[in-house]
Amino acid sequence: MSDIYTLNSPQNPHSCVVFNSPHSGSNYPADFLASSELDSLAIRSSEDAFVNELFRDAPKHGAHLLSAHAPRAFIDLNRDANELDPAIVRGAKRAPANPRIAAGLGVIPRIVGNGQVIRTGKISLEEAKSRIANYYAPYHNCLRNLIDLQRSVHGMALLVDCHSMPQKSLDAAPLVHGKKPDIILGDRFGASCDRWIMDSATQIFTAAGFVVARNAPFSGGYITQHYGRPAKGMHAFQIEINRALYMDEVRIERAEAFDEICATLSEVTCQLAQIGTTVNALAAE
Repeated sequence: MSDIYTLNSPQNPHSCVVFNSPHSGSNYPADFLASSELDSLAIRSSEDAFVNELFRDAPKHGAHLLSAHAPRAFIDLNRDANELDPAIVRGAKRAPANPRIAAGLGVIPRIVGNGQVIRTGKISLEEAKSRIANYYAPYHNCLRNLIDLQRSVHGMALLVDCHSMPQKSLDAAPLVHGKKPDIILGDRFGASCDRWIMDSATQIFTAAGFVVARNAPFSGGYITQHYGRPAKGMHAFQIEINRALYMDEVRIERAEAFDEICATLSEVTCQLAQIGTTVNALAAE
């Protein structure tokens, strides 16, 4: 464990999978909160609250689980470090057209959920670079090392990037057999992992009773895109879970069904952790 992240590793690391929760952090620096215009609940509206807990059994099933401590409103670990927004970072250079920056969702976010502005005024470029050096870089160094380790030990690595989505975001989601999805899996439309992996993950979640869609409206963010290199044996896909399944979105509290969902996802995690095991066993013969 560090001040930047928690890495829970298995005693018997037999899986090629790394579970990653970059947006579940809730350690808000006091000076950051003091500078914000938002109250203690509003500032948390873009958190993937409790997602690290939903996948907490990954080490029991032989896989690593990496969880961020820094909150998304403070620094977004699922962005390129160069995606600095001149509207919030004084001295940041204007980049070519970038929809994330334009929306206020750069590596130093300008807004949280519902488009609420985090603060009035800007932070200095030095402060932005400090956040990147002290929070972003150590996190990604750890994640990169884990993926490299898995690939060297198992012959392949699979990164499962774990997120949650507001229930209202499902208004833009396609119906699956007439139902709104509980889970959206994103592989950048096939660019970040082999299809058999996505097929396996879809079957695992479906068998557990979840309604599953792919790539719409979420196909995977920077982490999925950056680390998913199937041709190099590095696969990545993103999981988005409907928050209403396990939490009160307004109060940001665990729902009554939280333990039940955790138990279901523990079995899902167990099966996801086995993806690649058969392939690796055959390759070793």
